[in-house]
Amino acid sequence: MNGFLSINRFVAVLVKEFLQMRRDRMTFAMMIALPIVQLLLFGYAINSDPRHMPTLIEMNDTGPVSRAMVSALSNSTYFDIQRPIAGASAAEKAFRHGDATFVVTIPPNFERDVIRGDRPKILIEADASDPTATGGAVAALSGIVSSAIGQALPGAVADLAAGPDPFGVIVHRHYNPAGITTYNIVPGLLAIILSMTMIMVTAIAIVRERERGTLETLIATPVRPAEVMAGKILPYVLVGFVQTAVFFIVARLLFNVPFDGGLGGFIIGLNLFIVVNLALGFLFSTVARNQMQAMQMSFFFIMPSILLSGFLFPFAGMPGWAQTLGTAIPATHFIRIIRKVMLKGATLPDLWPDMVALTAIMAVVTAVALFRYRQTLD
Repeated sequence: MNGFLSINRFVAVLVKEFLQMRRDRMTFAMMIALPIVQLLLFGYAINSDPRHMPTLIEMNDTGPVSRAMVSALSNSTYFDIQRPIAGASAAEKAFRHGDATFVVTIPPNFERDVIRGDRPKILIEADASDPTATGGAVAALSGIVSSAIGQALPGAVADLAAGPDPFGVIVHRHYNPAGITTYNIVPGLLAIILSMTMIMVTAIAIVRERERGTLETLIATPVRPAEVMAGKILPYVLVGFVQTAVFFIVARLLFNVPFDGGLGGFIIGLNLFIVVNLALGFLFSTVARNQMQAMQMSFFFIMPSILLSGFLFPFAGMPGWAQTLGTAIPATHFIRIIRKVMLKGATLPDLWPDMVALTAIMAVVTAVALFRYRQTLD
């Protein structure tokens, strides 16, 4: 057929494309894997109404009414009662370290004051640096209090059922009392920006050198793999510093995001995070065959960094397996560091757990990247 459309030519091109797709197995695998990963993450891991938020209790009264209130909080599924604490300093420390989303304080002589009709107050303190994590639980408090009253009234205080609530609840939101979403999103955005740029730029730059043949020239020199890796990474560390400086200027001038913590701890965490992302980019470059694959691998890693790090959705509200995966992502720990520093006034001792995690991830990624690079040399 020699007209405008030839079935033979069409079939030839079609077969050629399928053969090319079969040869580029990594791209084909990502085309299949990416929708599956998205489906699993959005279907199982993402929760816009988080439950089982870590909650600490300061029990200054252990009577039946107090126990009924704690039981009602636990039964609501919003609060995961973990351990008792004592004193306001312990609550503040738990918030700074990220060990608790809520702290419930039941005052002394609580049951006695309920029976007398003095309407005592229960204090519920919330880490409002992430308004999404606390909004649903705070909104459900009125129903939880009614449930606690229903559990406690059959007994010595049953005659109070006809009157007003025998006790009240005071909610104190720490770090972001106005619930401004920008204060939560903007600090975390720095982690996502650095991840996206550092990983992708490093991976593409090294793969481009391989495609142009300049990497083979470098391999022919006496330069060792560790020296090549350090030389490729360090220039982009300076680029990361420039990005961070611009970010803070814009965050302060346009969004008025505070910076209440210590600068020293933040700089250490920033260096660790930049280096681990550059090492990831170096690792991806040893796997990718071309620049397109390097870009695809970078995007494939960025997606779980956005969804499982606590950037958009509360980390504590995700299922256990998703939290385990999120703990292995560098952005998770840097987001905690930057939010602690900017919003909670955290200092270096408060940041150690996440810095240790970043150091461990960096050591593993660097070792694997050097191993893969040696294989490339061979």
